[in-house]
Amino acid sequence: MTYSVEVQSEVDVPDQFIDILEKAAIITLQKESVPSAALTILLTDDRRMKKLNHDFRDMNSSTDVLSFPAGNTQLDLLEGVPYLGDVAISVPTASKQSQKSGHTLAAEIQLLTVHGILHLLGFDHHLTEDKAVMWSKQKEILLALGLRNILLTET
Repeated sequence: MTYSVEVQSEVDVPDQFIDILEKAAIITLQKESVPSAALTILLTDDRRMKKLNHDFRDMNSSTDVLSFPAGNTQLDLLEGVPYLGDVAISVPTASKQSQKSGHTLAAEIQLLTVHGILHLLGFDHHLTEDKAVMWSKQKEILLALGLRNILLTET
C-alpha cells in the first residue's frame, strides 16, 4: 500500500497536528481497503472556508470541513498513486466545536479529516440510511485512532 498525504496549513497549529492528520488519513484509507492513494489536507480559517463554500457550493457561510474529490480523471502523482482529492478544514470552527463538545482540538480535526476523506471515497450523509453507514465507518476509524465518544457536530 502506498499513501501520500500532504498537509498544508495556512493557520498556526502545533507541529504534531501534521503527523496526527497524516496518521488519521492513512488509517481511514486502510480501514476502507484503499490500495493506494494521494490526497491533500488544507488547514485554514473561516474566511477562506466561506469563500470555498461560496465558490463551490453556492453557500455564503463558513463550514467546518469541505471535500473536493478529484473526479474520474484521477490525476497521478510522480509515484503513480491515484489522487483522491482535497479536504479543507477550518481550524477556528474546529476549535469552537471541540470546546462545545468537550474534547481536544486535535481530536476534532482528526474527526473532520476522517469525515472529509470518507466524502472523497463517495460516502454521504444526506439520507438517513447513508448517514448511518457513514457515521458507523467514522466511529470505527476513530476507535482505531484511539478516540472514543467523538461525534461530528453538524453545522
